[in-house]
Amino acid sequence: MDSLPTSATNGPGFTAETETEPHARLNFDLDVDLCVIGAGLAGLSVALEAAQAGLSVAVLESGRIGWGASGYNLGSVMPGYGVPIADLIARVGLDHASALWALTREGMEIVRARAADEAMTDVALSDGALEVSNVDRGDRLVERLQTLGVDFGSEVEGWATDKVRDVLRTDRYFHGIHYPTAFQIDGRSYLRGLERLARRAGARIFEETPVVEIDFSGIRKRIFTPNARLRASDIVLAGSVHLGAPSRRVAETLLPVWRAAALTAPLGDRLPEVIGFAGSIADTDGVDHYRIVGGDRLLWASGETTFEVAPQRLERIVRRRIRTVFPQLGGVAIDRSFSAAVGVTVHGMPQIGELRPGLWVASGFGRQGLATTAIAGRLIARGLSHADERWKLFSPFDLVWAGGRIGRIVGQGVYLAAREGALAAGALARYRERAADRTRVRDARAEVKREQRQARVALLRSAETTRALPPNPPSRRPVPPPSAE
Repeated sequence: MDSLPTSATNGPGFTAETETEPHARLNFDLDVDLCVIGAGLAGLSVALEAAQAGLSVAVLESGRIGWGASGYNLGSVMPGYGVPIADLIARVGLDHASALWALTREGMEIVRARAADEAMTDVALSDGALEVSNVDRGDRLVERLQTLGVDFGSEVEGWATDKVRDVLRTDRYFHGIHYPTAFQIDGRSYLRGLERLARRAGARIFEETPVVEIDFSGIRKRIFTPNARLRASDIVLAGSVHLGAPSRRVAETLLPVWRAAALTAPLGDRLPEVIGFAGSIADTDGVDHYRIVGGDRLLWASGETTFEVAPQRLERIVRRRIRTVFPQLGGVAIDRSFSAAVGVTVHGMPQIGELRPGLWVASGFGRQGLATTAIAGRLIARGLSHADERWKLFSPFDLVWAGGRIGRIVGQGVYLAAREGALAAGALARYRERAADRTRVRDARAEVKREQRQARVALLRSAETTRALPPNPPSRRPVPPPSAE
């Protein structure tokens, strides 16, 4: 899940980030079937699905609902994961990768159905997603379309460079892949709606209730909070980098990543003149991810760091990227900036499944999108209530230590190298395109000159031939023979 904002002031479907009244803390002992630790998108999805399946559910949140990355997400709902398709296939094989991909399509339908519920207000759904390439590699486009459309069964359309540039007025992009069934929603509104749905289904949610210790022994696990104890048959660790005491083992498998994001001030009529696509746009190298919100603003994310930096310091990155990609917009004003830490796994895939009898995990959703949090909730809930074992599709992606501080340093270095490499590759592709254009113009001019020379030569030869011919002799008509008379 991208750590990006969706709330904005003065925009349809986007609300100001006003604080809501805190919900009750857990201050009495409680017995339930399932205890979910973490009330983010994944935790609330698990709670909702489990409660709908008839389980008694308690959700423990150490802070406030949506205080972390779940409250600041771009709201992108599309198929796939945060790893390249080729890497996923190389890891688990084509059939296994296709089954994993199908789960995200199911997750998309779950989110779409929830967004239509009356509990979801102001989700501001917009359709379509466009993945654009920074380099001119048509062979890659064909290969990806084959994999996505044929092998994985996704609805995709290949867009030629001219079509991409018709809706995005910039020479930074070449061909693209359009996902017509993908969509975007206001992530904060969706999170609050998810909370309402879970409560309506019977889940009990407690805020400002940190877990300080867990006793995993016995059939009934014991969970200790500052003011109460809770017993449950099953526990789901649905937190991210802030899990801490409940399970340091899970928290230490996540690399914290902060991504700069900003919401521009209203751009007026300038915006539709340069961006004619209503859905989200992302480049294949992960440098920029943006979309129009509220009709005349840009929500733009660019730049990552494994060490926390004040969002205001990252505004310059976003402003510079907007001006670089769309210089026609000029210097844009930033209304608000955001940054929240997401947990990224070493292998790049989410961690979903049963770690040991009665202990489950739903974590590592950084860069994954909303569909994966939705399907995680369904897989775990049905694993508990219906013995559904589809969660085992994620078994190849074990808990891998992220390397601590050294891992963060290495991760930052890898990201910067990849980003600079992507920018350099894009610059080279554009240079080659301009060089090819200059060559075509030069060749066209040379062809025109050659044709003009040939025409002049032909004209001269025609004139010389005309001068060399003798004058035409006078016409002599045959004289008829004298008459016999």
